[in-house]
Amino acid sequence: MINKIVVIQGNHPSKLNPVSDTSIFLANEAQNKNYKIFYYEPKDLSIINSKVIAKGFFIKFNYGQKKFFKILKKCSLELTKSKFILIRQDPPFNLEYISTTYILDNIKNKVKILNNPTSIRNVSEKLYSAKYQKYMPSTIFTKNINEIKKFFKKNKKVILKPIHSHSGNDIHLLKKFNSKLINSFIKKHDHIMLQRFLPKISKGDKRVFIINGKVCGAISRIPKKGSILSNMSKGAKPVNIKLSANENKISRLIAKDLKKDNIFFAGIDFIDQKLNGDINVTSPTGLKTFFDLSGLNLAKVFWKELKA
Repeated sequence: MINKIVVIQGNHPSKLNPVSDTSIFLANEAQNKNYKIFYYEPKDLSIINSKVIAKGFFIKFNYGQKKFFKILKKCSLELTKSKFILIRQDPPFNLEYISTTYILDNIKNKVKILNNPTSIRNVSEKLYSAKYQKYMPSTIFTKNINEIKKFFKKNKKVILKPIHSHSGNDIHLLKKFNSKLINSFIKKHDHIMLQRFLPKISKGDKRVFIINGKVCGAISRIPKKGSILSNMSKGAKPVNIKLSANENKISRLIAKDLKKDNIFFAGIDFIDQKLNGDINVTSPTGLKTFFDLSGLNLAKVFWKELKA
């Protein structure tokens, strides 16, 4: 009999913000279903004597307390003794991230891992969107400076994004071609994503929540004055919204594809009715904020879809 244990691979709980954090929200709902929560950081994952083992701790989350978590017991756990493993650390999607997916691949047929480690590796958060370009603003993925120059000439105002970053980090709005900046950006990030700037970002983006191939809800995030970043970590304000018929249609199409590609939980974003090309599969966020705005608890949906 497998223990009623939910394992979370994530950033240390002391770095999480209970007001908005999705990992805590999912863990809290699992606790309500009498699961124990075991927590570890990616650096503490190992294969020892052919067993996948994590050094971490059993933890209890409590929204009612000022200190929202209590470490109950530090220990090592053989991860096949758990029922579910949630991969929840923040990107950047770097070699450590990739290594943990390879390690967890060894046990993915014995424990339900969300999202599936092989799928996280295959579904690049930015490059996956290349097949949906007809729904996106004009976009290229390249490190070729001549292609970038041509793109600038055509689109005038351009957003520069790294392919493997997160939370609006290193995003630039360029109003004119600046070869020095672009070259140093390529040197730092390798291939990059360039997108025609959509001025209506000032009115906010829309984050859509996808669970098990279903479109489950959405919020809007309005950038603070003078900013083009709709990430809440960058000071954007969340608002409750509904999706347009067009956004709903595109979301359903992507949700179906993600389910086929073994992605259980994802977030996708729209700006001005257009898909912005961020398909969040590594550690999607926003469920707690959605609950606070709408009263709808998608953590319940998450565990119900898993038959937990």
